[in-house]
Amino acid sequence: EEFYGKELILADRETVEQEADSILKEADVCDVAFLVVGDPFGATTHSDLVLRAVKLGIPYEVIHNASIMNAVGCCGLQLYNFGETVSIVFWTDTWKPESFFDKIKKNMQNGMHTLCLLDIKVKEQSLENLMKGRKIYEPPRYMSVNQAAEQLLAIIQNRRLQGEEPEITENTICVGLARVGAPDQKIASGTLHQMSTVELGGPLHSLIVAGTMHPLELEMLQLFSVDSSSFEKNAFQRTT
Repeated sequence: EEFYGKELILADRETVEQEADSILKEADVCDVAFLVVGDPFGATTHSDLVLRAVKLGIPYEVIHNASIMNAVGCCGLQLYNFGETVSIVFWTDTWKPESFFDKIKKNMQNGMHTLCLLDIKVKEQSLENLMKGRKIYEPPRYMSVNQAAEQLLAIIQNRRLQGEEPEITENTICVGLARVGAPDQKIASGTLHQMSTVELGGPLHSLIVAGTMHPLELEMLQLFSVDSSSFEKNAFQRTT
């Protein structure tokens, strides 16, 4: 605020999704800037804001930014070899969806890499507080590469118990990324099993499940390998 000489309003998910009209209320008479982390169109919510502005006859301008969707190229996997991006959500005792696993499997069958966006729980309410209308929020939680890998490993075991031998296994080559773009960003490549134990530090984390790799991609991933000997053996199998 001191730098720009403008008032800043912190807009959380609830504000953007449920109070979008308040963001646009003054935009027909003065400039309103909506600032986001990543690229503005990395979330459907932001497309909703544009559509609302157009319906109200309010002109808009988009200034693009870097996003995890393209910044993952820092690990050496080529962006045009990525398939559908998936989200891995936190499991609960009663809710353990596996649909993201099937999307990763489909990408792998097509030789494509999969970027997995890991769950973020910020300003989430417990079921009890939600039902009682109490604005009490749970502490923030950010899924780690370890947690995502553990859930994928659990699904692999479930599929085997059902008589299926998944194409994705403990030895599938993956890449863990943390705090991409920050001075302390960290990248680690190795098997899915290794991703369940690798230490990448604080949030935000992302996970890539590698598909068929070009020799240059393989050479780049070796720069970040957790264990070069096992990585080379397993990764070579994915390039053939």
